[in-house]
Amino acid sequence: MRDRLPPWFKQRANPEATMAMEGLLNSLSLHTICQSAHCPNAGDCFSRKTATFLILGNICTRNCRFCAVEKGYPLPVDKEEPEHLLEAVEALGLRYVVITSVTRDDLPDGGAAHFARTVNLLREKRPEIMVEVLVPDFLGSREALSTVVAALPSVLNHNVETVPRLYSGVRSRADYRRSIRLLGMVKELAPVMVTKSGLMLGLGETKDEVVAVMKDLRENGCDLLTLGQYLPPSPKHYPLSRYVSPEEFAEFEALGRSLGFAEVASAPLVRSSFRAAELYAKAKN
Repeated sequence: MRDRLPPWFKQRANPEATMAMEGLLNSLSLHTICQSAHCPNAGDCFSRKTATFLILGNICTRNCRFCAVEKGYPLPVDKEEPEHLLEAVEALGLRYVVITSVTRDDLPDGGAAHFARTVNLLREKRPEIMVEVLVPDFLGSREALSTVVAALPSVLNHNVETVPRLYSGVRSRADYRRSIRLLGMVKELAPVMVTKSGLMLGLGETKDEVVAVMKDLRENGCDLLTLGQYLPPSPKHYPLSRYVSPEEFAEFEALGRSLGFAEVASAPLVRSSFRAAELYAKAKN
């Protein structure tokens, strides 16, 4: 099915912008989820001189079947990574920075302290910048989550990715309730912090299941929601069930707003960090 993409997935390539971004990232030994996850929006984002930075290396300790990020045994954490990321932010002139990571179950705190160091450095050196973090579940650790929250990111995002029925096949080492609870804990620790989550559609979920997840998120104070089309990175990944039409995505967007989300981005090419600054701005207006 991946070879027969519907017409709404067509995008213009920008090889010059891609080469320029890759040159900058390589010079600073940085990674992006745009590249590691084979994001279809990479060319568009790079042409606008934006990227979602991937910290804690580019090798994940989990084996989620939807994800293209390399799995295996990660290298030691690069302690200079926060400084390199700051250099990239300054070179690109970014005013809104999105930072995510691989899952590092091999680290005692899941990499929370490294997240905090990175956010704190950006806030210290560039206080005008807004920082959004997309964090793993930290195995449900309140202490690890508290470390990241204490750094005061503008937005804390944690994706639930899919409906609970599909977790065993799609995210075998994750836990739906643990992810939902993590978002609720953010509001307990910092009630005014903006929280965000996202789901992929087209994995075999039903409309009722998606609505139920939306309600779970709202019950745990989630402010922002993203919904996008799942595209399997390769035939070895979790199979695609179907392409969800733009009209269905629009319906979910309306449903999300009716449930009380401050803002919802729902369309085939939406990803959790795609045009994140615009989503945040709409929510704050």
